[in-house]
Amino acid sequence: MNLSKDKAGYSLLVMAAVVIILAGIKLSSAIVVPFLLSLFLATILSPLFLWLKKLGLGDILPLIIIVLLLVLMITSLAILVGNSVQDFTHNVPFYETKLKSDLGALLETVNSWGVHIPKEDILNLFQTDSIMRYIATTLKSLGSILTNSFMIILTIIFMLLEISQFAFKLNQTNSNSLKQFTEISDNIKHYILLKALTSAATGIIITIILKITGIHYAILWGLFAFILNFIPNIGSIIAAVPAVLMAIIQYDFTTATMLVIAYLVVNTLIGSIIEPRILGKGLGLSTLIVFLSLIFWGWLLGPIGMILSVPLTIMIKIALDTKEDTKWIATLLGSVNDTK
Repeated sequence: MNLSKDKAGYSLLVMAAVVIILAGIKLSSAIVVPFLLSLFLATILSPLFLWLKKLGLGDILPLIIIVLLLVLMITSLAILVGNSVQDFTHNVPFYETKLKSDLGALLETVNSWGVHIPKEDILNLFQTDSIMRYIATTLKSLGSILTNSFMIILTIIFMLLEISQFAFKLNQTNSNSLKQFTEISDNIKHYILLKALTSAATGIIITIILKITGIHYAILWGLFAFILNFIPNIGSIIAAVPAVLMAIIQYDFTTATMLVIAYLVVNTLIGSIIEPRILGKGLGLSTLIVFLSLIFWGWLLGPIGMILSVPLTIMIKIALDTKEDTKWIATLLGSVNDTK
């Protein structure tokens, strides 16, 4: 009887601690978000840093190379996003008018086929102006992330320096917990690196398709495809929306339909065929968990939390999978294919 009471008390204590920690993260999201983004980028850049060190370049020169690479990348993104935001915001009224006109023409065509659809009600329901304003706001929020670039780069530098020293520190101890932590971090690094590569491939292919089609802001929509590919299933759908709307505005519904098919083919090929083969089993999440993690991390950390929702949940899943007491939770988080 006392044992069951102790277990119940311990469970309540753990749940209370989780609630307090989440409340603290929520209140300090302005600090936590840049840190997580820095950790994410440092994980991707760490193989390059360690490879440059193996060439005998020391610590300083590889850091200088990586910092220059980051500055070049951030500057390019700032110019791209800044120009796109200004141009897109300026053209929003034209896009709204054109989209409403095209949708109205489509509804009239459907009505001519004998299918009566209330045109005004559909146009009001569609809210084209809200969609365009939302896209413009999203572009502006992407630009605001770049304002924290200096702090992010500085954090990445210290993280990379610590990576080179951590292996030495680990060799000085025989702690099983530290070895277990290394195993977890290696699995997480494996996932993030391969996911970044497949996401980059998705973004490049989408950009090429949009360039060939002649869609405005092709590089920007390709960047969206790269970023949102970290969110399985839902991310590819969200990434396709602005490009498809732009295809409707520039051309017609036939071109937009072809673009939807192209997005489906690319995401199915990479997301359903290539990714499972290179990522391996045990790193997948169920569709419900993906959706719930998107809502949870988005609420906790904002837009960046939504982008990093799956990598963060994968980290938790890998950590839970290393202990027998919590392995069942990792199994529940995983997809059906991972349990076979």
